[in-house]
Amino acid sequence: MSSSPSSSSRVRFCVWLVLVSATVAGALWWWLIGRPVQMPEAQSARIACVSYAPFRELGETPYDLNAFISPERIDADLRALSERFDCVRTYSQGQGLSAVPEIAGRYGMKVIMGIWLGRDPVANAKQVELGIASAKAHPEVLRGVIVGNEVLLRGELSSKALTEYVRQVREALPKSVLVSYADVWEFWLRYPEMANAVDYLTIHILPYWEDEPVPPEHAVRHVAEVYQWVKQAFPGRQVMIGETGWPSAGRPRRAASASVVNEARYLREFLQYAGSVSMPYNVIEAFDQPWKRAQEGTVGGYWGIFDVNAKPKFSMQGPVTEEPRWWLGWVAGVVGMWVFAAAGLWRRDWRGLRGWAALKFAGFASGTALAWQYRQMLYACRNAFEWVLSISACLVALGTAIMLARWIAGWLAGATRRAAPGSWLRFGWLFVLALEGLLLVFDGRYRDFPLGLFALPCIGFALVGWLAGCRETPGLAVEERFLAFWLPALAAVVVFQELGLNTVAWLWLGLNVAIALPVLVGWRRARLLAQ
Repeated sequence: MSSSPSSSSRVRFCVWLVLVSATVAGALWWWLIGRPVQMPEAQSARIACVSYAPFRELGETPYDLNAFISPERIDADLRALSERFDCVRTYSQGQGLSAVPEIAGRYGMKVIMGIWLGRDPVANAKQVELGIASAKAHPEVLRGVIVGNEVLLRGELSSKALTEYVRQVREALPKSVLVSYADVWEFWLRYPEMANAVDYLTIHILPYWEDEPVPPEHAVRHVAEVYQWVKQAFPGRQVMIGETGWPSAGRPRRAASASVVNEARYLREFLQYAGSVSMPYNVIEAFDQPWKRAQEGTVGGYWGIFDVNAKPKFSMQGPVTEEPRWWLGWVAGVVGMWVFAAAGLWRRDWRGLRGWAALKFAGFASGTALAWQYRQMLYACRNAFEWVLSISACLVALGTAIMLARWIAGWLAGATRRAAPGSWLRFGWLFVLALEGLLLVFDGRYRDFPLGLFALPCIGFALVGWLAGCRETPGLAVEERFLAFWLPALAAVVVFQELGLNTVAWLWLGLNVAIALPVLVGWRRARLLAQ
């Protein structure tokens, strides 16, 4: 099918517009995350209490009952934490954690000591035994003992069984040691009878994890409102916020975005609020916990004020920068530009500056996109297998992008005799996109959006599809049409689940539409020609 000169000119202009826009967008994104962000400063860098777990190295997990953290390592952690925190909260006994109260006392710190409860009555009995012994040995250090953490939320014990454990600990300890139970604030309202078993209520308020996530600019106001609701529901009872915080990496949830800037903003504003109302609180958490990523996705591992190397992610004063090494994104773009240009030398059947310019624009945009994906992989990949799988996917995406860019460059340079790249490769990407779309729809709470990976084939096949459609109507397989129909539908469901508030979800929808639309339009044209 031939096209009029004016039609070809419009298509050519649109292709150049997409190439330039993608290049500018990639460069601009990296530049923006490198800008220092001004925000309110905390009145003090000291925090009243912080959750502490020493499982920072890959492979370490509290679920490994054979794991043991040495007293020397706990001592080093608490010595460093004592410079910024007055108290630490632990969650379990055993694995070396029973040593925390004694070591914390050396540095003048208090401890909110946790006793972990679950489904296993034998393990529960052991935890209670260890907890009672540790509390009796160091009562002067304890700010409280928390018997069970989010057990009702997980549905592992009934409120009656949980109450029995709490009362067992309460009766075994002196009255000077206060005993509580900790859970998400809604579960205290759902099981108000638990209040009769504890000396004070410990509630968790995590705006990012709410069923209706709260954006960072409204998060502290939400905490204040919830705190007052619970106080009113249990008049005369002391209420402590046992967990609050914000993640520094991971998928956005509606308008609640996980980032270093947002974590700093939330903590600074929360500390100002907590100081103004003299409210007892505990921040989650001291160090990033890689083991949580297996349960909660990328975001689960990045609630720490310090990273796994015990380095602070941000200061409590002054501006905060999301990515100080933002310029590496531009470096990746420049490298991509020359890689694509070098690839254009092989079996080149076109001449002129337009082809080279197209390759360099496509290369820079692809380089910045893959750098974005690599940055995400730094946070998300948990083991060698995931690294190999992710890098392999990126290499396939890069090879696909180079092949498509060569064809686009040839078309723009006037070499029109080559057929469009084979549909088998497009079908492969359609299939993988459909699989990812299904996972995001039915299991998306803890899944990241791999935009950097899929941007290359989606935009590349979109451009090739439109350019090929200007001259001919290629045959399209039934399987391709089926997948192309469902891709935008699945992505639209994700946008709906995010209530249209998640910018990343809209970008995901855009990529799915970009690769699917030429397939559907080509099929429609084929039907019209057949009539």
